[in-house]
Amino acid sequence: MSGSLPLLWSGGSQEEDNMCGICGVLYKDTGRYPDEPLLSAMCQTIVHRGPDDQGVVVRGNGGLGMRRLSIIDITTGHQPIANEDGSAYIVFNGEIYNHEDLRRDLESRGHIFATRCDTEAILHGYEEWGADVCSHLNGMFAFAVWIPGEQKLFLARDRIGIKPLYVYEDGEKVVFGSEIKAILKHPGIDRSLDLQALDNFLTVEYIPAPRSIFKHIRKLRPGHWMRFADGKSETGQYWHLHPSEQDISEDEAAEKLNHLLSESVRMRLLSDVPLGAFLSGGLDSTICVALMAQAAKEPVKTFSIGFEESSYNELSYARAVADMYGTEHHEFIIQPDALDLFEKLIHQLDEPLGDFSIFPTYLVSAMARKHVTVCLSGDGGDELFGGYDTYRAHRFASSVYSRIPRVVRTACIEPFAGALPPTSKKKGAVNAFKRFVEGTRLPESLYHARWMVFLSEMKRQSLFSGGVLEQLSGTDHYDFIKAWNCPSKKLNDITRTGYIDVHTYLTDNILVKVDRMSMAASLEARVPYLDHRVVEFAFTLPPRLKMRGLDTKVLLKKAFWNKLPDQVKNRDKQGFSIPIKNWIRRDLKEMLLGLLDPRIIGDQGFFNEKTVSKMVGEHLSGRANHSHTLWSLMVFQKWYDIYGKS
Repeated sequence: MSGSLPLLWSGGSQEEDNMCGICGVLYKDTGRYPDEPLLSAMCQTIVHRGPDDQGVVVRGNGGLGMRRLSIIDITTGHQPIANEDGSAYIVFNGEIYNHEDLRRDLESRGHIFATRCDTEAILHGYEEWGADVCSHLNGMFAFAVWIPGEQKLFLARDRIGIKPLYVYEDGEKVVFGSEIKAILKHPGIDRSLDLQALDNFLTVEYIPAPRSIFKHIRKLRPGHWMRFADGKSETGQYWHLHPSEQDISEDEAAEKLNHLLSESVRMRLLSDVPLGAFLSGGLDSTICVALMAQAAKEPVKTFSIGFEESSYNELSYARAVADMYGTEHHEFIIQPDALDLFEKLIHQLDEPLGDFSIFPTYLVSAMARKHVTVCLSGDGGDELFGGYDTYRAHRFASSVYSRIPRVVRTACIEPFAGALPPTSKKKGAVNAFKRFVEGTRLPESLYHARWMVFLSEMKRQSLFSGGVLEQLSGTDHYDFIKAWNCPSKKLNDITRTGYIDVHTYLTDNILVKVDRMSMAASLEARVPYLDHRVVEFAFTLPPRLKMRGLDTKVLLKKAFWNKLPDQVKNRDKQGFSIPIKNWIRRDLKEMLLGLLDPRIIGDQGFFNEKTVSKMVGEHLSGRANHSHTLWSLMVFQKWYDIYGKS
């Protein structure tokens, strides 16, 4: 038997954080042992997730590895960790906020602890409760438990999907990792592309779980676990979000939300290293900073990104918040040359993600990492409390636009919108009008997701090659959205759309972006809005506390109005984006033409090179705005250069 026993540490502080990356291998042949150097090499692919420490253990036909970023109890807590008799081992990425309570409960049941860290609490919890341990955990996590005597591997992921976990399985092995690149380090991984995942990517700019860009690598869904034993795999769901619309007064709801979110922020301030906050100047990040300032003993460190283009620049709002709360504020102006990071960030992502804001997210993370090791983020507020403009668009389409006779829409409004040239502004009336009309052509059953789709059926038929279209024939391009359509027809559209977003866009776009870009800078991001108690409360709210007319985030504003600067109180939702449509025409033109060269496109066989060239020409001339599709194609081409050809 190869491998050495992991160290068991004693003493240390009351708390430990294990922001890191994990990986592992299980061979189905019980006589075949994982190779320690291979596990170490897998760990090295995710060293950015944990630059402070590495641990590997091999026991029998299974092996675990981890990389650690030290946040709390930074001198102890080496992983993998074993139980009392060395019969079970764990690697863990995340933070368990209630681990002290769990420890006391488990000790009363006879469990003996050798450390003070949250990792060991999960392991003993698994011994006590099995898969149900996940329901006892309050936090963000992805972990693996290996029990060599039973040849059992157990994997689990947190309720919302804050921490990632990918799994590959074939006839001889199971390989898992926090990132795909760790799995790909193992020889013999089938790298066949999942063409439906590619279609999803070009349709909505992300790849929904459980799919990945690789056909045989799957994401473990949030709120789920997997167990491998006796040559078989089993998956279970331990957490369900049950939306309801309960009767509660606005004052009572505001008081409860204030308590829940304040407590969530307070819990996430635990750290033995410097801590700060991302500050966009929007409602969600402002509230987060306000609650941090209320709980922190020292001035909060805040970090903001701005742009030279005035319609994209939000720094004045962030400064107003920083002034109001006396934060130690840092700013950075992003330039087109930041796209020199293109290859680095695509490599960090492992699979295509078309969200433009990967760049400001990485740059604000890199700026913050010079001053802090942990940052709180305001992500999740839009999905929970009805903040997106697309919710407004859906309400307007349902209540007003749908009443306009179809002949007027198709003969007058749609051609007029199509003839208007796009403007260089971030939004603006013309751009919003064009995007609204474009979305109304998609099925109403998609709800507000109609305005989050960037590939219509007509464009799909033109863009993909004949061979790809043949293989996609019969697939449902929106199956991942429909899968989360609330079964209860009694629920209001604002509840239904938020429910879909939490399980799709939030998990597979927003949280992927934040995790990969912050980890690329070796920075931990914490998300107070996504404490599961806040999430569950948000989905008991009546729709009138989320939207009133076309006003959004009604309850958030009610609960925290007196904590907002005047400049923030009535500003419109902006979104964290970059002027990519303008940059593609100027600074990134050479990159665009190089990556989308018709000869390269034709040789690959995925896309119709004539369609791609036509889109490039129309965008460069200003006749149309194809920035979303062109950028996604550029991302895919660069990803394919890095990963697809190996």
